[in-house]
Amino acid sequence: MEINKLKINNYGKLKEKEIELKKGINLIYGKNEAGKSTLLNFITNCFYGISKNKNGKEISDFERYTPWIGEEFSGKLEYKLDNQEKFEIYRDFRKKNPKIFNEQMEDISKEFNIDKNKGNEFFYEQTKVDEALFLSTILVNQNEVKLEKQEQNILIQKIANLVGTGEDNVSFKRAIDRIDRRKLDEIGTERSREKPINILEKEIQKLEQEKSELEKYQDIKYEIEEDKNKLNEEIEKLENENKNLKEIKLIYENKKIEKEKINLKIDLKNENKEKINIIKNKIEKIKIENKNTFEKNKKINFRKSELNKIAIIIFLITILINIFQFIIIKNKYFNYIFALTVPMVLIFCIFLKNKINRKEKNIKKEMEKIDFEINNLNNEKNILEKNEKELEKEIEKLENEFNLEIKNNYSEKIEKNKINNLENINYEIQNLENKINDKRIRLHTLLLDDKNIEPKLENLSNIEEKMVNNKEKMVNLKNLEKSMNLAKEILGSSYEKMKNTVTPKFTEELSKSISEITDGKYTKVKLNDDTGLVVELESGNYMPVSRLSIGTIDQLYLSLRLAMAEKLSEEKMPIILDEAFAYYDKERLENILKYLEKRFNKYQIIIFTCTNREKEILEKLELPINLINLE
Repeated sequence: MEINKLKINNYGKLKEKEIELKKGINLIYGKNEAGKSTLLNFITNCFYGISKNKNGKEISDFERYTPWIGEEFSGKLEYKLDNQEKFEIYRDFRKKNPKIFNEQMEDISKEFNIDKNKGNEFFYEQTKVDEALFLSTILVNQNEVKLEKQEQNILIQKIANLVGTGEDNVSFKRAIDRIDRRKLDEIGTERSREKPINILEKEIQKLEQEKSELEKYQDIKYEIEEDKNKLNEEIEKLENENKNLKEIKLIYENKKIEKEKINLKIDLKNENKEKINIIKNKIEKIKIENKNTFEKNKKINFRKSELNKIAIIIFLITILINIFQFIIIKNKYFNYIFALTVPMVLIFCIFLKNKINRKEKNIKKEMEKIDFEINNLNNEKNILEKNEKELEKEIEKLENEFNLEIKNNYSEKIEKNKINNLENINYEIQNLENKINDKRIRLHTLLLDDKNIEPKLENLSNIEEKMVNNKEKMVNLKNLEKSMNLAKEILGSSYEKMKNTVTPKFTEELSKSISEITDGKYTKVKLNDDTGLVVELESGNYMPVSRLSIGTIDQLYLSLRLAMAEKLSEEKMPIILDEAFAYYDKERLENILKYLEKRFNKYQIIIFTCTNREKEILEKLELPINLINLE
């Protein structure tokens, strides 16, 4: 991988600056405070983003490099992977995620995973190198390689850690010791006292004893609850019975009112009927009192009818006699005589009829008077009879409605209670209310008992909750203990595997590096569990690395980190050295630069320096360089 171009719009003290980097050695020169560290941070932050956390520093990188308000805080980095694919990163450092463009200038930012905390992880997905690994191996600054005499043992331990575990800040023995110390401090053992597991065991025992004493109140609580439920059911049952009885009482009261209405209608009907009978009696009395008049009227009508019949008969006989006399007798005198008989008979009939008519007229007046009186009585009777029929209908309707209401709504309750009078109902209601009051008093007593037990049960609940929490803590401690034991087991297994596989490779690389750096003075380095790192002398004897000079140890540490860079990623990652040779003498500097050019000639190397020493040596060795002056 190669970094091709840097375009800094505004970042810290660097503004509107463009830098082109090439394959091979890039020498970035600048005096102190010229912006070398700023440029180095710009490269790192382009790949991984800028942190707003202090991470042990006085101020965060975001605060350190953010320009004044209103100024742009951005830049772009162009790079190329080993497969020749080119990419550009544009970052607005005030935003969490960058924009990534491919060679066709297409925004491919969304093709990579975006972590909630870290942001877009494009560079890790391309190289498999995270920020921590980048800073601890690929990027080497002055503080990583220069140590004073009293810190020599720390550097040797770092080298031993790198060889033994692959991490310069990880020691197998220290890791095991730390796990054991943490296990003792955070968990404890059966023999320890006042450690978490011992304190928890005592607390659980104490809580179990308190729980046992309070559990008896649970049984009492259950009994009280059962009695309360039973009493509530009994009270509910009695109240339902009482309610039914009151409804039945209301039925009978309503029935009494409805019956009174019906009886009133019946009384009206009977009164009406009595009036009708009185009228009928009056009519009969009138008929009796005027019986003679009725008989006279009847006789006159009969006589009038008979007279009419006699007159017609006489008239017919006279006509027949006259016809007989004219035809058979033919006597003149007889003719006159019979001729006179006809008017005489008619006159006599008229006389009789007039006499009958006079009598009839008198009787008719009397009959009209009687008929008028009877008609008035009949009209009154008809009205009363009509009222009677209407009353009958109303009575029938009221009785039907009443019977239907009883049948539909209350027949079951009346049948169930079998109470059919108000006296019994009132007695039963009073009896039920007395029972309900007695049971409510008993229920109130149970509620008081329940209230007194509640604090004890609440305490029991708290104890049980504490026990659950403590048991969870115990389980967590046991799991932590298992995890620590497993970690020790895995760490031991990994360490053995490292010693048998990786460590020989590292010691081989380290041996090559120290041989080249020291011009063959030291050719072999080994890791020993007892004495740590040892170096083979020309005589064949072994000497602890701690007895080497500080400069040689510095070179050894640097060469080992550079060697590790080859193992980190499938990509040939750039090697970035920030004032890494500030404390090297001229001979060591020349050796390390030769070593870099020979060992890492296929890598892009970026060296930050404030002196001309590197430039002079590289020109002396006739090695091509890309010189960049920040001033």
